[in-house]
Amino acid sequence: MRNSMEIKFKAIPENVAFARNVVASFILPLNPSLDQLSDIKTAVNEAVTNVVVHAYPEKVGSVHMKITTDNCNVKITISDDGIGIKDLTRALTPFYTTKPDDERSGMGFTVMESFMDKLDVKSEKLGVTVTMEKDLEKNLSVG
Repeated sequence: MRNSMEIKFKAIPENVAFARNVVASFILPLNPSLDQLSDIKTAVNEAVTNVVVHAYPEKVGSVHMKITTDNCNVKITISDDGIGIKDLTRALTPFYTTKPDDERSGMGFTVMESFMDKLDVKSEKLGVTVTMEKDLEKNLSVG
């Protein structure tokens, strides 16, 4: 059965945990394993943290999150209306960070990619959209 929800919230550090918990609550009816739930929450954590840290350097903006489930498939889209990413290819490179003085590891996109089945990142002049997908049935571990 297909289900979806959308939510918009302020891009502030306190809302990173909120986003993780919203996603976890919404996908619970699909009966994900604890590992799957942890993977998805970690990927969402990284995506929302990127918005909080990078999207709005001069103001507090918004995070837009949409979650769609269809049988065992989960699709999560996290977007913002911020400054975008100047060099997306470079930003997707492991260990690249624009904020080395803030102790950022530059591994956010790499973490998202490793914990989800599919990652798509689009940057516009205003805003970034991260779409992540995971097939819970495909990722069930046996034994």
